[in-house]
Amino acid sequence: MRRTLVAANWKMNGSKDLVQSLIGELREPLSSLDNGVGVVIIPPALYVSDVSERLAGTSLALGVQNIARWDSGAYTGEIAAAMVADAGARYTLIGHSERRQLFGETDDDVAEKVQQALNSKLTVILCVGETLEERQGGLAGQVVRNQISRGLAGVSGQGWQSVVIAYEPVWAIGTGKTATSDDAQAMHREIRSLLAELGAPADDVSLLYGGSVKPDNAAALFAQPDIDGGLIGGASLNAQDFIRICQSA
Repeated sequence: MRRTLVAANWKMNGSKDLVQSLIGELREPLSSLDNGVGVVIIPPALYVSDVSERLAGTSLALGVQNIARWDSGAYTGEIAAAMVADAGARYTLIGHSERRQLFGETDDDVAEKVQQALNSKLTVILCVGETLEERQGGLAGQVVRNQISRGLAGVSGQGWQSVVIAYEPVWAIGTGKTATSDDAQAMHREIRSLLAELGAPADDVSLLYGGSVKPDNAAALFAQPDIDGGLIGGASLNAQDFIRICQSA
């Protein structure tokens, strides 16, 4: 079912001290949100256990930044979806632009990871988005449509209930630039239209916006009819900024 969601992607940042201090500051304000917003904390894998302990007794959910394409075996350094579920996480990012660009992940890789996640009862947050060159070349819509249709090719039926899509224009991630609320809404509307074409319950799938979301632009973005929350990077490492963003949703 479509719901408002704000997810904190810590990326490769953090320490045990940060877990203690940041989660300590977030626990009470985010647990007492009265706007129906779901909050997901997505730390580096090494700190999943520490974050899980600190989130105990709250309504905040736990996620991971990546999973393997395989369910088990000789894949040194990888983390299986079943292991993620066993550790108490409920969400996983898949297909983040940094995974695609820096580690060469393809849409086929993404599709395999999506299936692994669904098999282990994890909720997928599928990340899609175009580069600046693709946007300037008029290809943004086609790039995003391809990423979604290929990455979610194996999803059907009840599987759609465990899919969230995060639109993150690559040119806006960590740059301080952000799409205007109108531009972001236009892409989200196109994504929802594509989901309907794919046979998904389009009006029930949550669509998030990511890409330099800050306290001062969050409300305008989240007010758009097809934007159901955000995937937050740098601002999620600052407790007060992240709380204000969640309150804006």
